[in-house]
Amino acid sequence: MANTKEIKSRIASVKDTQKITNAMYLIASTKMRKAKRELDQTRPYFDALQGEIKRIFRTAEKVDNRYFYPASGERERPGDRAYLVITADKGLAGAYNQNVIREAQRQMDQRGGGSKLFVVGDYGRQYFAAHRIPIEKSFLYTAQNPTLQRARDICSLLLDLYKRGEVSKIYVIYTDFNNGLDSSARTIRLLPFHRAQFVSPAAETEKAVKFPFDFFPTVEKVLDSIIPSYLTGYIYSALVDSFCCEQNARMTAMDAANRNAQELLDALAVEYNHVRQGAITQEITEIAAGAKGQRRYQEQMEGGAL
Repeated sequence: MANTKEIKSRIASVKDTQKITNAMYLIASTKMRKAKRELDQTRPYFDALQGEIKRIFRTAEKVDNRYFYPASGERERPGDRAYLVITADKGLAGAYNQNVIREAQRQMDQRGGGSKLFVVGDYGRQYFAAHRIPIEKSFLYTAQNPTLQRARDICSLLLDLYKRGEVSKIYVIYTDFNNGLDSSARTIRLLPFHRAQFVSPAAETEKAVKFPFDFFPTVEKVLDSIIPSYLTGYIYSALVDSFCCEQNARMTAMDAANRNAQELLDALAVEYNHVRQGAITQEITEIAAGAKGQRRYQEQMEGGAL
């Protein structure tokens, strides 16, 4: 059994660890609120873009654009599929990174080949490198600071490959925040779009355009100008959603670590009290035995003198 000095040392070590986990919990909470606030400030712009695309399809019945499946229906296009996988830079976030990587591997296994992998986050880069899974492009900036400019850079690279015909479809694999209630890894196809994604519901159909629009130079060129900004907004939203999920997962993990540390401290406090009480009891027993022996010795000496 450990002595009181060893137990006190372990208690001090657990308290130091608890301070670190508590600080990480507070930091993650602050980062999540900040990222969510920035996303809420930019979302109206991209929602307005989606509304304009809907209005284009309400106005122009026949629109043929490379970013959309033809009106006749979906058909398979030649070329590889591009997967943008968003992970974190580090662990200590529960199963957050593992869920994203598992979803990415499931998608690529279903494809069976012809996949190009694009990774955000150091955790994902290290994982795929360790498992010798080739990465087409690794975005080396940190996943800890999602910005609109970085979303534009990613969008520009993926769109360039799509326009050149090197990839036929673009997917993003990320963790959807969903108000923090049900965070799950998702796979969303960015390109090409289904026209149904921009078909207005019945309530909006009544808001038919009363006056015709003039598209300059053409409706296709207008869509070519709008779609990159719309995709940038979607990628930025995925980056921020993933970042918020990471911080939420880290908060949950650190909260569990704090509770476990407190339970360990309570158990160590009980053990310390038992050891201390045992030491005190042993000392009292030794003192009592020594006093009893001393009395016997004095009685024997007095009896011999008489």
